[in-house]
Amino acid sequence: MATFKAVTRKMRSDGLYPVYIRVCHRTQKGYMNTGKLVSQKKVKKGGEITDTFVLEFCAREINRYTEICNRKDISKMTVSELIAYLTEDKSEPCFSDYARNFIDKMINSGHERNAKNYKAALKSLELSAGTNKIMFSQLSSAVLRKWIESLIQTNRCKEQYPICMRQVFKSALLELNDEERGVIPIKFNPWLKVSIPKADKGPKRAISAEACREFFNRPLPATKMISSLPELGRDVCLLSLCLGGMNTADIYNLQKTDYRNGVIGYKRAKTRHARKDEAYIEMRVEPFIQPTFDKYLADSSDPFLFTFHNRYKDIDSFNANVNSGLKKICTDMGMNKEDWYCGYTFRHTWATIAQNDCGATIPDVAFGMNHSHGFAVTRGYVKPDFTPAWELNAKIIEFIFFTDKPSKQGKALDLEEPAGKLFRLSPKKMVYARAYYKGKVIGEVTDIGFGSIDDVIKRLVPSFPTDIPEGGAVQFRIQNLDSQSEAVYERTKGKGF
Repeated sequence: MATFKAVTRKMRSDGLYPVYIRVCHRTQKGYMNTGKLVSQKKVKKGGEITDTFVLEFCAREINRYTEICNRKDISKMTVSELIAYLTEDKSEPCFSDYARNFIDKMINSGHERNAKNYKAALKSLELSAGTNKIMFSQLSSAVLRKWIESLIQTNRCKEQYPICMRQVFKSALLELNDEERGVIPIKFNPWLKVSIPKADKGPKRAISAEACREFFNRPLPATKMISSLPELGRDVCLLSLCLGGMNTADIYNLQKTDYRNGVIGYKRAKTRHARKDEAYIEMRVEPFIQPTFDKYLADSSDPFLFTFHNRYKDIDSFNANVNSGLKKICTDMGMNKEDWYCGYTFRHTWATIAQNDCGATIPDVAFGMNHSHGFAVTRGYVKPDFTPAWELNAKIIEFIFFTDKPSKQGKALDLEEPAGKLFRLSPKKMVYARAYYKGKVIGEVTDIGFGSIDDVIKRLVPSFPTDIPEGGAVQFRIQNLDSQSEAVYERTKGKGF
């Protein structure tokens, strides 16, 4: 007769012990992974487990295995055959296994960076559940709420991780359940009863033209290195700023075939798989940036445009070194840690100076930064002329580096934030508001009694057509008739209204 016992074996690199059920049968030993994990504090010197929750789970499993053995003659089985027989259960799918396969498919289809978020989300969920074998039946709304509650102190993960796991679950429902044939291995969808919190709105990364001038024109911190990290950080950020706010990931990935006749033509890595035009854009290399551009050019035998691949194994390593260099410069400038720049600072700065100081409209900025700006389908059909983006980029370079004009940063309003001192509502003020969807007015109101922008939007929403899709964007123009001030906002269905 086989005997069973809950044991631990080797400690993992993260300090946790996997829990196994040891099987002794016909003088042979075997181990079955329970999927449970215990910390070092829950394991005595002799390997004995003290975690009561894990012990209760293992006791139930041992009772189940014993009952299975009692119903079948196992006397001639080897220990490996017995383990295979005990663990063979295809009646219930495993969410953890499905998620790992889902992530592998993402990687194989070229979404490696996005897959990292899914991996981190799955690991977080498994740690919360205490097992790396989460079954679909275990994912109740209570389990998910407990997990999300554990993330509530994070800035982005509390929204990003649950959205990733919800997407995996949605894919599983479509792939594994077949209602037409009555095959429904996943019995319920717990996400319908779970509310995902919104990520905290990050601080504005954009800096003024004055700050740019100070940053790019100051001496680099002293170093013994021939090619220092501060020099790398400054040069890469200058490339980013002067190439239309180009992402550092795209700078790293540029090929020689992407550079022709003084123009870079590339597909933005972040959105190339999500757009019909593959997020393609062309940007002219202005004379001002040419010396820095040439400084990092790879030799003719290298397929990559720049030498960054020779120094850094991947994009993450490249970004880490760029940000490390920026950290050294910001420290040398006496800046507080919370004000340090990062690679993305200068993409935000390009957009902000374009609108505030160079007279660009939001669509102009979106076009120059390679955002679809609501015209994703159209851009999939049209071969655009990118010279307006080049001209705007040249204006930004001219304003920052060839004038000493003060920046107007802070005077423009974002679509997603309250108007603050420039635009206020009170119940005594007369308001005229309109809502637009695809350029058509879908709601209009003139009244008093509104204490906030949200109050106005709530009044307009009931008049909206019911066929606006989830995630569809609606624009609002709200005018204070007493002060003759006006503000423009945008909200999406499912989040803003």
